[in-house]
Amino acid sequence: MLRSLRRRTVRAMFHAFGAAGGCAVLLAALPAHAAVLPIAACDAGEAVVLAAEAGTVPDARAIWLDRRTLRWPGAPDPGRYRLYHGKVLPQAIPGQRVRGAEGQLALAGATVAETVARRFRHVAPGATLALDLDDQALRVLYRQALLLVREDPHGRVLDATRIQLPGALDDLYAAAVDAPMPGAHPAPDGTRFSVWAPTAREVSLCLYSGNHAAATRRVAVAADPATGMWTARLPQDLRGAYYTWLVDVYVPGTGLVRNRVTDPYSASLGTDSRRSYVADLDDPALKPDGWDQAPRPPALQAQVDMSVYELHVRDFSIGDATVPEPLRGRYLAFTAAGSAGMAHLRALARAGLTDVHLLPVYDFASVPEAGCTTPQVPDAPADSPLQQAAVMAEAARDCFNWGYDPFHFNAPEGSYATDPSDGAVRIREFRAMVMALHALGLRVGMDVVYNHTYAAGQDPGSVLDRIVPGYYHRLDASGTVETSTCCSNTATEHAMMARLMIDSAGLWVRHYRIDSFRFDLMGHQPRAAMEALQRRVDAVAGRHVPLIGEGWNFGEVADGARFVQASQLSLGGSGIGTFSDRARDALRGGGPGDSGRDKLARQGWLNGLGYAPNEATAGGDPAASRAALLRAADLVRAGLAGTLRDYVLDTVDGPRPLHEVDYNGQPAGYAHAPGEVVNYVENHDNETLYDLNAYRLPAGTPASERARVQVLGMATTALSQGVAYFHAGIDLLRSKSMDRNSYDSGDWFNRIDWSGGDNFFGSGLPPASGNEADWPWIAPRLADPSIRPAPEDIAFARAALRELLAIRASSSLFRLRTAEEVARRLSFPNSGPGQNPLVVAGLLDGRGHPGAGFAGILYLLNASPQAQVLELPELRGQRWRLHPLQRGPHAADPRVREARHEPARGRFTVPPRTVLVYVLE
Repeated sequence: MLRSLRRRTVRAMFHAFGAAGGCAVLLAALPAHAAVLPIAACDAGEAVVLAAEAGTVPDARAIWLDRRTLRWPGAPDPGRYRLYHGKVLPQAIPGQRVRGAEGQLALAGATVAETVARRFRHVAPGATLALDLDDQALRVLYRQALLLVREDPHGRVLDATRIQLPGALDDLYAAAVDAPMPGAHPAPDGTRFSVWAPTAREVSLCLYSGNHAAATRRVAVAADPATGMWTARLPQDLRGAYYTWLVDVYVPGTGLVRNRVTDPYSASLGTDSRRSYVADLDDPALKPDGWDQAPRPPALQAQVDMSVYELHVRDFSIGDATVPEPLRGRYLAFTAAGSAGMAHLRALARAGLTDVHLLPVYDFASVPEAGCTTPQVPDAPADSPLQQAAVMAEAARDCFNWGYDPFHFNAPEGSYATDPSDGAVRIREFRAMVMALHALGLRVGMDVVYNHTYAAGQDPGSVLDRIVPGYYHRLDASGTVETSTCCSNTATEHAMMARLMIDSAGLWVRHYRIDSFRFDLMGHQPRAAMEALQRRVDAVAGRHVPLIGEGWNFGEVADGARFVQASQLSLGGSGIGTFSDRARDALRGGGPGDSGRDKLARQGWLNGLGYAPNEATAGGDPAASRAALLRAADLVRAGLAGTLRDYVLDTVDGPRPLHEVDYNGQPAGYAHAPGEVVNYVENHDNETLYDLNAYRLPAGTPASERARVQVLGMATTALSQGVAYFHAGIDLLRSKSMDRNSYDSGDWFNRIDWSGGDNFFGSGLPPASGNEADWPWIAPRLADPSIRPAPEDIAFARAALRELLAIRASSSLFRLRTAEEVARRLSFPNSGPGQNPLVVAGLLDGRGHPGAGFAGILYLLNASPQAQVLELPELRGQRWRLHPLQRGPHAADPRVREARHEPARGRFTVPPRTVLVYVLE
């Protein structure tokens, strides 16, 4: 029966190719049943070459636009073109005929539909060609190595290129988007395994009884011609077993390869992600006690109600002696209800914090799950290079990384589990963490990185590209994987990469009760894909799931080069929030890329621009400094107004809608609604605010005043319209010893002391990588004991954030939901050409607004080291009182008692570096 089926299939496919003027030796479809195959391959190497490539492999400069049409940018049209195919790539030497091909096909000139042209608008003009083949023949064709050749009239090679496949696969296998969910799906009556591998010549499934056991079975898998899904249905309930895929596929530059690979849809894995784990996520055995009955905080009424604390799982507990030692750095540390860290989160939640966002907790590749190390750091001076040398010597093997290195998107990271060898443990313990945070009343957000993977190609850390080479990643004009995001960029404009992202987010919402997502480098993803994801997670949750992300506009997709991006300027009206750099940069000064003397010289509104010069800015042009200060103050106000594109601000140049105010050549205002903006002054990236201010505040600024600058920074986030976002430890004056990028800097440079005894400034020179050029400026600051705060300075900042959160929570005026409400109710006294730029004043009208709590609110932020007096004529005769939280006996800042208000003159005296919030009752 099998031989007969194969004979008939080959004959039909050969006929289809012959009708187009070519011939082929083609692979038939596999049988529909799951035959048992020889098992040795399951325990062989991760990649076995079945037929090696010979000779030089050309770039992939041509691109499939749909299943039959391709374009070769820059190639002349008309011309003589042939498509050669084989088990490995045929050889094309200029001036000679192609060698090693198993068949060839003629191509004819073609036109392209408008929708296809729009999708591939980034592809340059060139010869546009088409095949005359039916779908059955095309499916076989795409399992082979393909070479497009331009020939002379005698059939000799003039030029040759490989062809980028995604356009063809998305068209031919469009039904795959709606196919049953890939992965392993156990049930009492059997287990279904499936993987999308449309270019594979053969796929089989390896089964293992345990994480380290030898394979017990190898099963043949059948392909569905309509979807490209390979599926095996086995009669046993295999939950708790482990498995891998064997995929025989052509890999450019290597040849026909049998890749042993884990499942892109793995629900869990064994140690170091070597094997996928069969899990039914509804299985009671995978739920911690009480999971089904555990209370969950209700959904927020609006995205602007979010106030977020961004936290790394290992940072949270690894240095906390109040956590049992086996749980430190683990998911289960959050279940230690009496720990200092949980007490800190509990206090923030009581004050008004709504969400904790966890840095990556999906499976990532940059930490060994078995045998990772903790460096022994020497006791050395505050400015010594010895600490970083010890840390970096172990960086590749230690237990720390931020985790922006996705390996498997759907599985919890194993290094945070107490037993990474058991695929069930990480599922239960992740859920226990979520339960513990929900019990505090905190919603749980997840930082996700769908814009790149840890690796591509045949790297052992590559999954997607070893199953469907050349599909899941975005390619440049020569077929090389783009790396503008740091690593191997994924292509969520491709249908099945978008599906993987959307399926993954839905899984985390449904099975782990994730309440919101933060998307890393979201601007590299299509708006359409993000909106589809929003619909999916909302439907799964039965409530709105907030989406926020980095909407930076850069790289190969910048300015809509390939699609409408999920970027700052392209998400208006979507309801998806983006981080705003407008106020961030105005407050901090400069930009994230500053180095050398610019670290000092590019002061911001918070740290001295135009009013408190440091060693690099002293003696500068006072007029230029004041002009820069005025524009920075306007951008601070823009941030407080939610970066709304149409909000009209009285700027230094007169009234302007914010989209007409310049920010580095872009509009200062871009959001259509407050919920589309995330306000922050510090997050995991770049120096902490305390460390940046060590550069920019004048030498001799006492640590107590540095703490006040920190509080001013937190206040701009807490009082802004939009989502409020805080980096964990910002309220503890967190320092990373001036490290600009601590993603791989170990526990030492990422420590948090929840007791508030130390902020770890002066823990040694930060790692040489990314910092060494700045050591001449860093070292003297780390050695300066006056910069290091005392516990009372930390306690002040800690109390201040809690008070600010409570003030934000006390009135809906800080969380206005529409641009129209912001325009109607928020104004900025002391703005315009005659402003005092040292004080930013915001006035909120609460009359008739539900939840306002007060008839009006006035906040005054004085960045100056001297008291400032404002006369606000529009407030004459009004009696303003300090907010109840600031005038009470437990007010965080005793300096507010120095504030003065003279109602008859509308005069306010604002103490140095102080935040005042007044209310009209």
